[in-house]
Formats: sequence, structure tokens, C-alpha cells
Amino acid sequence: MNLIGVGFDNAVNADRIVAIASPESAPIKRLIQCAKDDGRLLDLTQGRKTASVIITDCDYVVLSYLTSDRIIEKE
Repeated sequence: MNLIGVGFDNAVNADRIVAIASPESAPIKRLIQCAKDDGRLLDLTQGRKTASVIITDCDYVVLSYLTSDRIIEKE
């Protein structure tokens, strides 16, 4: 298992990541809302502004305060 740090000592399995997106677009905002409604949203921002949205192959959506560039750097 290859873990990537997404901030605040939290990690995501890199093998399960499908995409890392910016939270600014309307489709991503809808995706976040649907995941929240379905109980598939993991908010790992600890109250900070969301800088990236990680989408996994098992349909979980993970919010991180780190930018996608910083997450990719850690890989």
C-alpha cells in the first residue's frame, strides 16, 4: 500500500486515487454535495479552505487543504 499525505497527519492510499481536482468548478461542487449527502465525503481540511478534491476508485471524495501540486510532490 502506497500512502500519500494530505495534511494534518492524514493519508490516502495512492493506488485508489482516480483524480485530484480543484474545488472551484460547478461539477466538482455538485460531486462534493452528492458525496456529502451519501456519506462518502471525508473532510480532512480541519476547518481550513479546501484547496483540492481527491476522488477515489471506490467513490469516496476526500477534501484537503493542500493544493494538488503539493499532494503530487509528496508521492
